[in-house]
Amino acid sequence: MEFLLIGIALFLSFGNGANDNFKGFATVWGSETLSYRSALMLATVATVAGSLASLFLAENLVQQFSGKGLLPDVIVSTPHFILSIGIGATITVIMATRVGLPISTTHALIGGLIGAGLASNPSEVQFAKLWNTFMLPLLFSPIAAAMLGFIAYRLLRLQPTTNDCACVLPAELILVSESGVATLQFSAPRLVINNDKACNMQMRAGARFSITHLLDQLHILSAGLICFARGVNDTPKLAALLIAAHLLDVRVSIMLIAIVMALGGLMFARHVAETMSQRVTRMEHTQGVVANLITAALVLSASKLGLPVSTTHVSVGSIAGVGAGSQSLNWNTLRNILWSWVATLPMAAGIAWIALKLI
Repeated sequence: MEFLLIGIALFLSFGNGANDNFKGFATVWGSETLSYRSALMLATVATVAGSLASLFLAENLVQQFSGKGLLPDVIVSTPHFILSIGIGATITVIMATRVGLPISTTHALIGGLIGAGLASNPSEVQFAKLWNTFMLPLLFSPIAAAMLGFIAYRLLRLQPTTNDCACVLPAELILVSESGVATLQFSAPRLVINNDKACNMQMRAGARFSITHLLDQLHILSAGLICFARGVNDTPKLAALLIAAHLLDVRVSIMLIAIVMALGGLMFARHVAETMSQRVTRMEHTQGVVANLITAALVLSASKLGLPVSTTHVSVGSIAGVGAGSQSLNWNTLRNILWSWVATLPMAAGIAWIALKLI
């Protein structure tokens, strides 16, 4: 039973990596800032870093996803209960990944908790805690992300610009003649933003750089921050399967899951990456940066507060919000994603219920 439980936990981590690892870089690949291979490698490195950082930043999530408080400890600590949760979540995530739908591992784990709890002892399930601790953050976070993305687009008018060159003109002394009197005036350093042709005429420019290149770097940095935040948020939830069964300690569990999660993303992230990057909406650099920063800020804040939000939900919400603001959102793709979210919890719950009864 112990080896089977470890195998299921690692298989779920593998599926989680395949479904989730690339999501932070969806806007980067979609805007053709990086190739798929380069984006995938950076996403993997940032995710592993976040997984290791979760040892210090997200200790509360381990306790929540072990089922403590939702059901009596005597139930949640049994290997067959934890195994049923893992089976329900694993099958759900793997099936969604195969068809390229970006679902939430968090959502699948909650479904597994509910299904296993109902199969074990329905009267002991604390539905009030389930709603307040798990469901409210999951429902509120994508709505908040979408609203922030929409508002940010409308306020900042994130449109592409032909003014790609920025020049810094140094300070200088200028001889000015007024009414026959010559005086020296001091000119402070100035930043001039214009097109390449105008910048080429600025012979005194002390420094010159490309705004597009700067936005590309900021875009990549914000994408890495999302993957880091996802590693912080998701790794403790997966580690809880091993920790609750007293199979491995926290450090070993998190390190093992980080490795397997990275492998899953490297091998099978392509299908979900195409959905997130190319089918929801097309983004310019500035739009992608704003969507990424909203996602990273919300997920990192939730992780620190112990709120089990889904990086998938938040990321899709922010991308959809910016896409709606720019009127470039693919509503059919978004509708399919939303239906997959609706189906995730009952599907995982049903599989976990069946698994516990069979075990």
